[in-house]
Amino acid sequence: MVYILGGWQSDFATVWSRQNMDIGDAFCDAVQHGLAATALDAAEIETGHVGNFCAELFAGQGLLGGFFARADPALNGLPTARHEAACASGSVAILAATAEIDAGRYDLACVVGIEQMRNVPGKTAAQYLGSAAWAGHEFGDADFVWPRAFSDVADEYANRYGLDPAHLRRIAEINFANARRNPNAQTRHYQLTPESFGDDDSANPVIEGRIRKMDCGQVTDGSAVVFLASPRFAADYAAKRGLAIDRLARISGWGHRSAPIGYAQKIADSAGHAYVFPQVRQTVEDARARAGMVDIAQIDTIETHDCFTSSEYMEIDHLGITPPGKSWQAIEDGTIAADGTLPVNPSGGLIGCGHPVGATGVRMLLDGYKQVTGQAGDYQVDDARRMQTLNIGGSATTAVSFIVDRAAA
Repeated sequence: MVYILGGWQSDFATVWSRQNMDIGDAFCDAVQHGLAATALDAAEIETGHVGNFCAELFAGQGLLGGFFARADPALNGLPTARHEAACASGSVAILAATAEIDAGRYDLACVVGIEQMRNVPGKTAAQYLGSAAWAGHEFGDADFVWPRAFSDVADEYANRYGLDPAHLRRIAEINFANARRNPNAQTRHYQLTPESFGDDDSANPVIEGRIRKMDCGQVTDGSAVVFLASPRFAADYAAKRGLAIDRLARISGWGHRSAPIGYAQKIADSAGHAYVFPQVRQTVEDARARAGMVDIAQIDTIETHDCFTSSEYMEIDHLGITPPGKSWQAIEDGTIAADGTLPVNPSGGLIGCGHPVGATGVRMLLDGYKQVTGQAGDYQVDDARRMQTLNIGGSATTAVSFIVDRAAA
């Protein structure tokens, strides 16, 4: 069992270059704020992990684990590693840290997710991000690789089950509305109108295929940090603060699956299958099985990977909120809304909160911690005791899911 002691998220609306910050400065800022938020001493950290996709491209910077020692002198000599799995990089870093704790190697891990993306023009950013597709083999005719890829996902749903574009627009509306309650969300001050979510090409222009502007996750500078602990360390930490250990958040289940990198191969492999991406469904089920869960009704809220509205549409049925091909039902009946029976992305998700690629999985886990410990502020889900995350990389090439709960749930 691995416990979450807390952490910190940067303000996703901040553009680091305008603050004269580089990625190293932002890394140190995250670690220092995380230590302050949890009242941990840097000397207590025994291992460090970083989730990051492509700092070499955006920032010309590799070897990010070396910034731990710059964040605090006590971290000089800390064993560190960086992990890359496109948009799932942060979750894979968490998996590595939990494996070390479960193996008994260390008692306290610091996991940083980080990405700088707003220091280059938009088309350049799109080119860099496109490196998570099969380079030279797919989407070569697209100006924007990922909007094209997830337009193709929408097409696949339309072909298999039918798809009403209004349902995609409604997902966007929900996530932008949720973000207005999140003080760290990139879009919390956006001024949007009903036309922003329609089919007007000036108010909501087409980016690629079925994907319009408001269907897209945000290009974001951002970081998040979490501290993960063994039961022994967590018990000591709780005792020092006068808490029972069953009031702490924990990771009670996890799932991790990968598929071929090419989108076309994944779709061919799932032909005739109920789910468009069976490995995503398997990831969700693996996490629940490891947590001893038997029913989605045991989950109170979800943070899922809405890099586009079509990815969330796919994930609604893959998460089991509806049967396969019936995602529209949870949109129409309000299930996934903030006041619904199973709120999805109360933080605003990638569309509303922002999507600093390497930080997203860490931010999701941190939001899980906040929700189950009642610390999510204005976007708190009432009586949330168990959250599931779903973080995907590429065209669902990598999928990672965590169950976050409290022992007292």
